[in-house]
Amino acid sequence: MKTRLILGLVLVLSVLGMHAQENANTRQARKMFDEVYEKVFGKQGASLHYKVNVANLYKTDGTIWYQGKKSKYMSKSSKSWNDGVTAYVVKDDKKRVEIYNSDDPKKSRFGDDFKFEPDNYTYHIANDPRGYLITLRVKKGMKGMKEIRALLDKKTRDPLQLRIKVAFIWANVDISNFKSGGITDATFTFPRSEYKDYEMVDKRD
Repeated sequence: MKTRLILGLVLVLSVLGMHAQENANTRQARKMFDEVYEKVFGKQGASLHYKVNVANLYKTDGTIWYQGKKSKYMSKSSKSWNDGVTAYVVKDDKKRVEIYNSDDPKKSRFGDDFKFEPDNYTYHIANDPRGYLITLRVKKGMKGMKEIRALLDKKTRDPLQLRIKVAFIWANVDISNFKSGGITDATFTFPRSEYKDYEMVDKRD
């Protein structure tokens, strides 16, 4: 009887120990993720070069700047300026500028598929030969990308790579030339004079 009680106690303690380790891992992963998220999307702003591959069906690369609700990106196929009120999407191949409200999901190729709410996910961190790997999985019943794997530099904690799972498709985003801060409002101002010969298509409601 005593042996059974001892074995039962050992089992309970081991389960509690594993649960405590999981909680500690979750807290560390969430803390580190919040820090890098602030680096990218904080009010100081950030810029980075990206290289995207969506299941080998869509590939692109370019540079993007963020500051709060403002953004700007430059790629071979298109350019965009979003000053927090109005977004201008330039299609050079069609010599056209599409104008949207800044929060209109239609201005993006992927719309709502890549919307992100940090509290909708569980977090886990692991060592990786290339740095720290933080894995996020969407909680049951919550909306969002099914899984996100964020690779961080071990020394700087800067983002190096994202793998994002939407439905059954993986999107890979390699990140380079990351810089946090040093962003001005002028970065997000659409240079209208440079596109005076383009067709202006207003898609605002």
